[in-house]
Amino acid sequence: MLTVGIITVSDRASAGEYEDHGGPAVRAACEERKWEVQSEAVVPDDLEQIQRTIRAFSAQGCGLILTTGGTGIAERDVTPEAIRGIMRVEIPGFGETMRMRSLEITPNAILSRSLAAVVDSSLVIALPGKPSGAVECLGFVEGAIPHSVKLARKEPTSC
Repeated sequence: MLTVGIITVSDRASAGEYEDHGGPAVRAACEERKWEVQSEAVVPDDLEQIQRTIRAFSAQGCGLILTTGGTGIAERDVTPEAIRGIMRVEIPGFGETMRMRSLEITPNAILSRSLAAVVDSSLVIALPGKPSGAVECLGFVEGAIPHSVKLARKEPTSC
């Protein structure tokens, strides 16, 4: 079974200024796929907090860590930088696929800096902050996730 950690990256949601909708949307998408959501957090757009939370979820055994938010070009959007600062390897195909498929839906997809990487023993995927965009992007790449998680965890694969 795939174990998942979900991190919502948002200054306002973490401060309680508005309700987080991205995390619950990603949780529902994971549950539809029969993935076990093991850990959840809402953190501000803060590079070190994002990194600490990713590392903590990996240490807790989350094979897949999904972030939602902080992938745009606003000054506070630092999720990609946070992941790149602790990753072992980036997997460009995930971000490329999410952007290309999203461009069929909105021209603003070109602004997305979504990505995937291996951090410690987890596959980390940075999804957009908009709930519908996060769920759509997860769907675009879900086929490669189980194999990628096995590789990140150094588990045997069939290929």
